Amino acid sequence: MRLQTIMDEAPFTSFHRKLTIYTCGGPFLDGYILTIIGVALSHMQTQLQLNTFWSAMIGASALAGLLLGGLVFGYITDLVGRHVMYTLDLVAILIFSILQFFVHNAVELTIVRFLMGIAIGADYPIATALLAEFSPKKQRGKMLGILMSTWYLGALVSYIVAYLLLPLGEDAWRWILVSSAVPTFLLLVMRWGTPESPRWLASKKRFKEANEVIQEVYGVKADVSKMKDEKPVKTNFRKMFQGEYLKRTLFIGLFWTFQIIPTFAIYTFGPQILEAFHLKGENVSFLSEIFISLFFLIGCIPALFFVNKIGRRPVIIWSFVMMTVGMFILGIFPNSSIWVILLGFALYAFFSGGPSVLDYIYPNELFPTEIRASAVGMGTAFSRIGSFVGTFLLPYSLNMVGIAITMLIGGGLTILGLLVSIAWAPETKGKTLAEASSVEQVS
Repeated sequence: MRLQTIMDEAPFTSFHRKLTIYTCGGPFLDGYILTIIGVALSHMQTQLQLNTFWSAMIGASALAGLLLGGLVFGYITDLVGRHVMYTLDLVAILIFSILQFFVHNAVELTIVRFLMGIAIGADYPIATALLAEFSPKKQRGKMLGILMSTWYLGALVSYIVAYLLLPLGEDAWRWILVSSAVPTFLLLVMRWGTPESPRWLASKKRFKEANEVIQEVYGVKADVSKMKDEKPVKTNFRKMFQGEYLKRTLFIGLFWTFQIIPTFAIYTFGPQILEAFHLKGENVSFLSEIFISLFFLIGCIPALFFVNKIGRRPVIIWSFVMMTVGMFILGIFPNSSIWVILLGFALYAFFSGGPSVLDYIYPNELFPTEIRASAVGMGTAFSRIGSFVGTFLLPYSLNMVGIAITMLIGGGLTILGLLVSIAWAPETKGKTLAEASSVEQVS
C-alpha cells in the first residue's frame, strides 16, 4: 500500500491520540502565557513604574515575538524537518518562563517576553504540520480543530492560577509569570521521542526512514516504488506568493488577523476592559473573566462537529456574522446591565469557535508538504502583526475614544473577516491532504 494511502485511510489509534494531546500543549502554553500577563500587568504597575506605553509594550511584546517565530521557524521546519524542532522550542519557552521571575524593569520584561513569543510562534508551524501529516483523512478536521480549544483552556487555567497566586504579596506577579514553567516542563517530557513525519521524509527522498516510521506507527510497510522515481521536492518559500497559493496565503492571514485582534485585546487587557464597562471589584472582575473564557472554550466544541458535518466554508462565514453581532452589542450598549455586557462578550466568544478551529485546519490543508509549515508560520506571523498593533493601541483607544468606540472598531474588524471569508473561503471537507493542497482540486 502507498505511504500516502496508509496515512490517509488509517484508523484513529492511541498514537494519534497521544500526538494530538502533545500538539495541543503548544496552543495551551500560548493561551496561558499570553493571557496571564493581563492579570500580572495590573499588579506590577507600581513596582516597575509602568506608564501606558510600557504597559502596552509588555502586553504586546510576546505577540511581536510570535510574528517572528512563526515566520522564521516555519521555513526552517520545512527545511530541516519537524522532529527536532518539536522539543527544542519548548526548552526555550521553559528558560524564558523562568527568567521572567528575575526581571528588574519594564525593558527587561519586554525583551524576555519577546524572546518567549519567538519560541511560542515557532511551535505553531512545527507541531501543527506534524499533526496534519499524521492525521487520517476522516479525523483531520477534529485533530487540528481541537488545538484552538486548548488555547482557550490555557487562557482559562491561567486566570485561575493567577488569582490563586495573588495572595503572595507585592511579588505575586513574578510567581504568576513564572508559573508557565510548570506546564512547559511537563509537555517537554511528554513530547520527547516523537517520530519524524513520513510525508516530510518522503518529500526529501528519505524513503528508508519514512518506511521505518510507518512500520513503527502502523505496523506495515509502505510501497514507495513509484515515489522513488519522483524528483525530491524543494522547500520554496516564494511558492506561497505565486498564483492560487497567493490567494490562499492572503485569505488565511486576513481572516486570522480580523478574528484574533479583538480576541487578544480582550484577553490581554481583560481586567481593564471590564472596568471600562463598570464591572469593578475583585470578585466581579474575576467571575466575569472566567465566564467569558468559558464561552471561548465552549464555542470550539460545536465548531469541531460542524466543520466535518456541514463544511469549513459555512462555519467560518456564519461565525463571523454572529461575532459581529456580539461586538456591536458591546459598542451600542456600553452602559447597560452586566447581563447585556456579558451577552455581547458571550456571543463574540462562543461564535469565535468557528474561525478559531479553522486557524489550524485551513493552512495545513491548503498547502503541500514542502511549504506546509511555512504556510502555518506565515499565517501566524500575518495575524500577529495585526494582533500586536491592536493590542498595543488598545490602552490608547480606551483612554482616547472610550470603550464604546473601541468595541465598534472591533465589530468593524469582524465585518472585514466576514467579507474575506465570503470572497475566498474554500471547501476542503472530505479531501485528502494531497487533494486539498492541490490548486486544481479546491474550489
